[in-house]
Parts: sequence; structure tokens; C-alpha cells
Amino acid sequence: MPQAIFDIRWIDVVDILIVAFVIYRLMLLVKGTRAERMLWGLAVIVLVYFISQRMELFTLHWILSNFLGSIVIIVIVVFQRDIRRVLVQVGKTSLFGRGEGSKEEIFEELSKAAFQMSEKKIGALIVLEKDVGLGDYLDIGIEVDAKVSSEMLLSIFNPSSPVHDGAAIIKKGRINRTGCFLPLTRDKEISKSLGTRHRAALGLTEETDAVVIVVSEETGEVSLVVDGEIDRNMDAAILLKKLKDIFRSAHPQGETKGKKGIFS
Repeated sequence: MPQAIFDIRWIDVVDILIVAFVIYRLMLLVKGTRAERMLWGLAVIVLVYFISQRMELFTLHWILSNFLGSIVIIVIVVFQRDIRRVLVQVGKTSLFGRGEGSKEEIFEELSKAAFQMSEKKIGALIVLEKDVGLGDYLDIGIEVDAKVSSEMLLSIFNPSSPVHDGAAIIKKGRINRTGCFLPLTRDKEISKSLGTRHRAALGLTEETDAVVIVVSEETGEVSLVVDGEIDRNMDAAILLKKLKDIFRSAHPQGETKGKKGIFS
């Protein structure tokens, strides 16, 4: 009998590894998003459910039993945006992939374009995708698939362009979409001096790990928005340095495989 307890088939090991891998990938997908905090909340509820069962807290156990009985519907309603993102963006994404040019060249073109538009007071909203896929917003925009260049960005945000009011999203080293609409921040304490572009940049970075460059149409001010925080009144050198610092963990194509980076 004792020997049978440890009689584990190889297929059981494969089954456990697959489940562990799926859970690990799901944790990576929601890491740093609102979904991560909600999942922790659900984990606490499940823990309290088992504690109430063990301690015979019948009323609490009955309430949680009914709640958890509808957990599938609750998860679908609460995480509908994240579920859609997972289905559209299977696997990890990054700013740089098969795009043209090195990350330094792309950052330089972005900085050049931002301050050329700043001088002319042309409003712009440029989104750099990181680990969290932006599938929801890519569906809305117009597909471009163009090399990142200051000339291309200037033409996109030219006031006579039909897509100049939306955002341009850079994915895997290329301008993937233009004319994208982003969610506005719900923070009621935000400064009234900030316009719609800044509010949209804050809204997106509160939900994802994207990096957003904003050029104000009214003042020509260039701002960088990361993790729901806005850094205003930047110059070209500071913007370039901050972009490099944010993505400094990346490794160019051709370096040691297995290292995490924005080119992978």
C-alpha cells in the first residue's frame, strides 16, 4: 500500500507542469494591472471561505458559498477587458521585436519628432507598448505598420491629418496603429490645466504598463507619462535619457538567449 502512494505516472507530472505553466503565464499577463489586485481580493475571499468552513461559521460560510457559486460569471464581468486582451494578445509582447532600427535610433526619432512638434505646437500622443498588450486599443485604430521616424510621426499628427486627434501606438519597433482612442483617467484630483491628451495618457498608464509621450497643442510642452504619473516640462536630452532608463533591461537581438528584454 505505501508503495502505491508514491506511484506517480509520467503523465501526471506532465499534467501538473502544464497547469503550473498556465497559472504562471496568467500571473504574468495580469501583473501590474488592476486585475492583479482584484485577483488577490478573490484569493482572500476563497481563503476566508475555507476558514469559515473549518471553524463552522455557518452564516459566513453560506454567504461565501453563494458568492463563489457565481464566481465564473463574476470573473467574466469584472475581467472582460483583460480576458479579451488575453485572447487577442496571446503570449508576451514587447516594444521591440522584428522592427527596423535599434532601440537607440527609435528613441532618438521619438525625441526628435516630439520637440519638432513642440516648436510648432502640434499636439501628439505617442504610446510605446511594453509587456501588457494593447489589443483593445489596436482594434479601434487604423493599421499603419510603418518604420518609426520623425517624418512619419509629423505627418500623422499634422493638424490636417484625419487621425491627428488619436494616439499612435508603437509595437515591436514599428508604428502599428494611429487614430487610437484611449481611456481617460478617472482621477478627480488631476490638475485642470491638463487637457484631453494628458488625461488619456494617464488613463492608459493606470491600466497598463505602457509609456506615453504627450505634446501639448496649447503650450508645446512635452511630457512623459508612466505608471499613472506625469513628468512635465521635459527637454530632448531628459526625454531621451528617461526612455533609455525605462527600457534599460532590454538586450539587443543576437545577445544571449533566455535573457528578458524588449527585443525578445
